[in-house]
Amino acid sequence: MNGIGLAAVVVIALFCFGYDAGATAANPVLLPPATLLAPDTDQVTATIRSLEEKVKQNPDDFIAHTKLAGYYLQRQREIGSNEYLALAGRAARDSLAILPAEQNYGGLAVLAQTEQALHHFASARDYAVRLTELGPGKSVGFEILSDALLELGEYDSARRVLDRLRRFADKTAGTQIRLGKYALLHGRATDAVRYLAEALVLALEQSPPSYETVAWCRWQLGEIAFAGGDYVTAEQRYKEALTTFPGFWRASASLARVRAARGDLPDAIIQYEQVVHVLPDLTFVAALGDLYQLTGREKEAAAQYALVEQIAHLNTVNGALYNRQLALFYADHDRNPQDAYANAVKEYAVRRDIYGADAVAWTALKAGKVTEAQAVITAALRLGTRDARLFYHAGMIAAAAGNRERARGFLNRALKLNPEFDPLQAAVAEKALKAEQ
Repeated sequence: MNGIGLAAVVVIALFCFGYDAGATAANPVLLPPATLLAPDTDQVTATIRSLEEKVKQNPDDFIAHTKLAGYYLQRQREIGSNEYLALAGRAARDSLAILPAEQNYGGLAVLAQTEQALHHFASARDYAVRLTELGPGKSVGFEILSDALLELGEYDSARRVLDRLRRFADKTAGTQIRLGKYALLHGRATDAVRYLAEALVLALEQSPPSYETVAWCRWQLGEIAFAGGDYVTAEQRYKEALTTFPGFWRASASLARVRAARGDLPDAIIQYEQVVHVLPDLTFVAALGDLYQLTGREKEAAAQYALVEQIAHLNTVNGALYNRQLALFYADHDRNPQDAYANAVKEYAVRRDIYGADAVAWTALKAGKVTEAQAVITAALRLGTRDARLFYHAGMIAAAAGNRERARGFLNRALKLNPEFDPLQAAVAEKALKAEQ
């Protein structure tokens, strides 16, 4: 079957069977079957080493520098190691130092992608704007620009860029992924799943298909199902991602989380321990600590919580990447409330997205600033995003302000949407809801 035929069959199937954030046996989501698309790690590593030697022998080879930066970014996406981000940025800047952006579109593109990955979203936006000026007929610049604008909370501008992407002649996986993210932020889970399914099909049509992109799409479909409380479908999607790309760190961690949501804490701990052993990401380490805490392993929990702070402050790269996560970790665990609030406010001054507003509101509550928390949580809810954490935070803030009706409403929404959205916080939400009855 040719590419157009496969895409048409999938879209028709989605229309006929229905498409929602999570599937059930009565309302299935039909996707292409998951098959192994294993990465040739040895070949990629050999290519990186070859390019490193090439730029060492010929420092003025800007093309080699650009390719090297791209491979560094690829490895970071594949294994999650942040060390590749600094390497990618250095290689991209070396390329542009040899040949400026006006004649070096590829070098500028990979630098913009690196800045995006480093959470330097304002810089990524500015570089992406320049890319759209240099290549108005190329989708890459507009894709990076839409990413940066969404992260910065410039949603109207992002919508205009996405409208521009829609007008390109060829529909791409990258465009559909970004349309899916925009839809999800605006509470349209059904649309988001449709876009992600289309992205998956388009990614599979590439020759050869990108295993990381295909696995990412399957993982993201699992994330949407999890957010809607459909843990069965979520686990299925994570397993499909791991079938495509064995060891894919995002899917491995999410599989641990959904096992916890389904009540299998011992297996969830084993899964998280395996992930953390390979990739000690702050979020995963904190999640493992929470499961230790829930199962009475308090010393081990304390060790994981201490590691969270070590990771966050390990280097300047981690500081930029984990600032928000650390603030939320502090707030969730009632630690360092003033530091958490200060960090959230500092980031929100630049990155004014809804999750930045949520972080300010949640940390403000924990720092005793209830009035401010009330004001800022409104900004976090402004797009109509269906996220149990947002509803939970709104409910707890309302409870602290003495608005029992509003508190009940939001807490009910959180637990109805995703009753096990977090091993520790879901229990807090249930207790708070009972107190407001």
